[in-house]
Amino acid sequence: GSEKAPVGRFPGQRNRGIMMENMFGVDVAKNWVDVVGPDGHERVNNDDLKAFALRVGKRSGCVAFEASGGYETPLRAALADAGVPAMRINPRRARAFATSLGRLAKTDRVDAGVIREMAVRLDLPECPPEPKEVSHLKALQLRRRQLVEDAKREKIRLGQASDKAACASVARVLKLLQREISSIDTAIAKCIAASKDLADRAALLRTAPGVGPVSATALLAEMPELGTLTPRQVAALAGLAPMAKDSGLRSGKRRIGGGRKSLRDVLYMAGLSAATNDPSLRAFSDRLRENGKAPKQAIIAVTRKLLINLNAMIRENRPYAPS
Repeated sequence: GSEKAPVGRFPGQRNRGIMMENMFGVDVAKNWVDVVGPDGHERVNNDDLKAFALRVGKRSGCVAFEASGGYETPLRAALADAGVPAMRINPRRARAFATSLGRLAKTDRVDAGVIREMAVRLDLPECPPEPKEVSHLKALQLRRRQLVEDAKREKIRLGQASDKAACASVARVLKLLQREISSIDTAIAKCIAASKDLADRAALLRTAPGVGPVSATALLAEMPELGTLTPRQVAALAGLAPMAKDSGLRSGKRRIGGGRKSLRDVLYMAGLSAATNDPSLRAFSDRLRENGKAPKQAIIAVTRKLLINLNAMIRENRPYAPS
């Protein structure tokens, strides 16, 4: 009870090997990053990120940063080139950690300090650098998703418009978007075909019911960890794990949430197709509905079961086999 923690290390962290002296917390903005490290606070412009990463590397340091909608990409690339270990943190989790410490103020400098402290106190996984082909595929997948969302909005506008000139304008834009989506699909196919690893994984995924080109691409781009996770981890990462909401005598309804929503949306459509076309998954869905589950709950369960099977397929390098 009276034992003191070593200087520079938080209580309970003596066996983790991460010390305050080599940890850097980074808050990412569009044109610069705010860094809180052993020497205090500094602001680093994006043009100087490579020099910053090299400085951290010379100190055998680690960097923790928030996911910031893509703005963190230059930082992550600079750290990878310098061989610096990095940890990417969910912003909601970082804000919850700050609140738990009573840090209610929010500035770039405060956020960087909280990220640094969070990385030292918690057992956060390292975020390894992505292969270039995966980064390229992810960028193409993101662009396709943006174009599809724009096309959905234009279709709604086309149904709402009554003026001929307005309808003609919407139709032209919709036609342009559809051509762009087709062009991106071609680029995605070339990207996958150019990489043996991606091509082999895509071929395995496509053997599963409901998994077409779109869902296979989403899995390759948005869940590169597939095949290295446990069933619970892969379900949680996609936001398909039901979360308990119990308190005292009250037993709340389990709901899914969190995770990678864009991937979950694609997988739900794959699960919907699989529940219709695969006999074993259709029987599983029917049993759930007979036991009182709502149709949507049954499809979510099918989607979770399908994803767990896909994870095992990639891990074991085998095609789909009905369970």
